[in-house]
Amino acid sequence: MKITIISVGKIKEKFYRDAILEYQKRLGKYCKLEIIEVPDEKTPDGASEIIEEQIKQKEGKRILEKIKENAFVCTLEIGGKRLSSETFARWMEDLAINGTSHIIFIIGGSLGLHDSVRKCSNLALSFSDMTFPHQLMRVILVEQLYRAYRIIQGAPYHK
Repeated sequence: MKITIISVGKIKEKFYRDAILEYQKRLGKYCKLEIIEVPDEKTPDGASEIIEEQIKQKEGKRILEKIKENAFVCTLEIGGKRLSSETFARWMEDLAINGTSHIIFIIGGSLGLHDSVRKCSNLALSFSDMTFPHQLMRVILVEQLYRAYRIIQGAPYHK
C-alpha cells in the first residue's frame, strides 16, 4: 500500500519532525509513505472572509496539483466522520482487500481546506471536534497509521 500525506506548510518544530521521522521509520515495514508539503500562504491579521477564501483557494490549487488519479482521497476535517482506532484499521484493511493501492490523506492549513479540495475527497475524516495545529495533526495521523497497521497485524502496540 502506498500512503501519501499532502499537507499545507512546513514542520518548523524539531520535536514534531522527530516524531514524524520515527513513525515514518516504523511504517516502512507496512507501507510506502510519502509526505508532500505544499507552501502555505501568510494570513494577514484581521483578514476578511474574502482574503481568507482566496488564501484557501491558492493552497487548494497546490494540493489538487499533487493528487494522483486512482488514489483514494481522504481529507482531514473537523466535520468529518469519526472512527475509533480499531474501525480505522479495519477501514484501511478493507480498502487494501478491495484493491485500493494508494491512499492520499490531506491536511489543510490554518484556515482549513478549500471547497475544491473537499469535493475531490472520497472520505472526510475527523480525529476530534477539537482544533489541532496542522503540524501536530501530521504527527497524530502518522501515529494512527502505525497503530492501524499494528492492529491489523494483531500486535500488542495498541493495548
